[in-house]
Amino acid sequence: MTKNIEIEFKTCISHEKYEELLKKFHLENNVFKQVNHYFDTDDYSLNQQNVVLRIRQKSENHYKVTLKSQSEHGAFESHVLLQPDQARHMIEHGFNTKDFFDDIDFFVTFKVSLDNYRVSTPYQGGTLFLDRCDYCNVIDYEVEYEVDNYDEGEKVFKKFLDEYGIQYIQTKRKSERAFMCRR
Repeated sequence: MTKNIEIEFKTCISHEKYEELLKKFHLENNVFKQVNHYFDTDDYSLNQQNVVLRIRQKSENHYKVTLKSQSEHGAFESHVLLQPDQARHMIEHGFNTKDFFDDIDFFVTFKVSLDNYRVSTPYQGGTLFLDRCDYCNVIDYEVEYEVDNYDEGEKVFKKFLDEYGIQYIQTKRKSERAFMCRR
């Protein structure tokens, strides 16, 4: 199991701004697809506690289960790599979180998938991500900036938004957006 703290800033952007940024950073040919399979209890108690549980599929043979707990200045993440058959079984039949994460004990089932067409590039000491998210017949776009230092990252992100004429719009987590169309 690997653990890390994720500090990210993000906002929704329009399709036009997404295309503009892809061209500006010469990333049009670097977009790759990853699928986020989201899990929760039947009453969505993890989501209500700002906890995200997903299996991310980056290829036919690369799966990783992630537990993500939100905090004010970042998210604590724990990851476990999965075998493809194991991941597919978990998606089909659900699983107990205790089998992978010591500090949480729930039986969860698959709720919804989100196709994330993502591209990333180093930017000002962090990583800039452009995402096209497809879920439940919805397509939306966002820009994320991931860093190691909250205060510096916030300054750089605000400057980035100003420089590229992007209005900050607080956005829900990908999992929340996908869950909203499934309830």
